[in-house]
Amino acid sequence: MKQSNFKRGLILTLAVATAISLAACAKKETEMTDPSKLGGTGTKAPVASVTPATTKKTTYPLKVKDATGKEFTFDKAPERIASVSPSETETLFAIGLEANIVGVSDFDDYPESAKSKPKLGSITKPNTEAVIATNANVVFTGVSMDAATVENLRKVNINVFKVDPKTLDDAMNNILTFGQIMDHQEQAEKVVAKMKADRQKVVDAVKDVKQENKKKVYIEFAPGWTVGSGVFMDELITLSGGINVAADKAGWYEISEEKIIQQNPNVILFANGIVDFKSKKPLEDIIRTRGGWDAIDAVKNKRVVGLDQNSVSRPGPRLTEGLLEIAKGIYPELVK
Repeated sequence: MKQSNFKRGLILTLAVATAISLAACAKKETEMTDPSKLGGTGTKAPVASVTPATTKKTTYPLKVKDATGKEFTFDKAPERIASVSPSETETLFAIGLEANIVGVSDFDDYPESAKSKPKLGSITKPNTEAVIATNANVVFTGVSMDAATVENLRKVNINVFKVDPKTLDDAMNNILTFGQIMDHQEQAEKVVAKMKADRQKVVDAVKDVKQENKKKVYIEFAPGWTVGSGVFMDELITLSGGINVAADKAGWYEISEEKIIQQNPNVILFANGIVDFKSKKPLEDIIRTRGGWDAIDAVKNKRVVGLDQNSVSRPGPRLTEGLLEIAKGIYPELVK
């Protein structure tokens, strides 16, 4: 992604970003301030009310509820689709729907061909006129758009389908749901099978790590921001055999520097390519030079590890690539 300032209302990407939409291009540095909006307000992953046919062909009409509880009825596979979320855009491309995509958010940069699609504005509040102009049958959005914005778009007859994955399983189920809506079930199942294989590789690699030997882990995906319990990034740390030192609080939140010193993590993970908007310092430099942080084991033992900001923060097809990166960062001797 081009240099961007993720202000209040945006996030591994991203964010992280996103999550977290820390949705940023790995080749360029991303400026970020407050990515707290990366966690959504929805409560459930969308669940299709029709059982997939054994032939992997969708039976229409198909009724599906999204994360806001709204029920959609699809009489056929939508021909024109838009996405205003990097994770969902990656999913649509991954299951073979490039030709159907008529618009993406300004931050959608993967795969490369997503960059050439018409741009529809931000991930938190897209350009309404631009979205309407696409004449899309359905517009997919993710964790960065709150329910109020979704409803405002629906009031002007934009058919918004929102997902809000909290776990890795949620992310995989969303991919399967998109495959069912679009009659691309086999393609979706192939993507999910690869993700499950990645997860199993990590689980198998760390299964013999005893509780008392598990590494304490701190992850920072934007300057001063970490992730607590109840979010997919925390789950990735747990699956990797680590203990998230920030898990005593829920969701994405601003850190207490003193608290992290007290927790004394064995490993610090951070999002590569992130630059603080105010100081213009790379996130890695900020972490290494914080007052008192030179006493933390992770800093003393040079276990401060950079991760691809997009794969760890976008709850889409590459999320298990992020899982593998996290696991290798915590236990490089176990995860190859």
